Amino acid sequence: MRSLSLHAYVLHSYDWSDSSLVLDVFTREQGRLAVVAKGAKRPTSQLRAVLLPMQALQIQLTRPKGAEPVEVHTLRTAEWTASHPMPRGAALLAAYYLNELLMRLLPRAEPFAGLFEPYAHAMAGLSLAPEAPDAWLRAFELTLLRELGFLPDLTEDSLRQTGLQAERLYALSPELGLVPAGDVAGLSGASWLELAFTLSQSLPELARSAAVARERVALKAVLRRLLNYHLGHQALRSRSVLHQTHDLLALARS
Repeated sequence: MRSLSLHAYVLHSYDWSDSSLVLDVFTREQGRLAVVAKGAKRPTSQLRAVLLPMQALQIQLTRPKGAEPVEVHTLRTAEWTASHPMPRGAALLAAYYLNELLMRLLPRAEPFAGLFEPYAHAMAGLSLAPEAPDAWLRAFELTLLRELGFLPDLTEDSLRQTGLQAERLYALSPELGLVPAGDVAGLSGASWLELAFTLSQSLPELARSAAVARERVALKAVLRRLLNYHLGHQALRSRSVLHQTHDLLALARS
């Protein structure tokens, strides 16, 4: 048997037996992996309190030496490498939404090293600034789309093959890229150019940028359209829960 040491986050866990779990983990080195945590549900298991979502982990996996790639790995050990409070309220739902995006859009066993640090920053941001989750969501959505190759050049009108005009509104078309906005939600050329520049920096800088703050509502609609195109017809469960929560809060206030 050989051992793999990986930096990881637990995206989701499933019951495998009365005492064990199957984990969907996102790792820096190998991307998304399916991992069996044997005995993790037992009251005496040291893994029970460690295998929490949204917490940075160092995990060790075992696999047969010299064997073909396996679909499910076996967890040997896990320990926290950094600690921050669990997100709460709307930020907790936002964190589950980001986890669901990764599970739906990332293929298994394909490294996305450029996405791991932004994800870690997003989890920390949602934990430490739970009152403003939208900025972290928009920043991570932009980064995720870029890393997957779904985000076009944000400095060019895709139809005319020319630079953007600062005052003109442009929509993000899943098929064409940035095009002049008609009846579809769009952002000004100046905002797209600002986002393109800030996207080359760190995720916290993008989340705190003036463009994300200024275009918060329009950017949500623009990115939602592109994400829905790549997600297909199956709705995200976290979005449904978020909508239901908003409806209940509105009803409680009325």
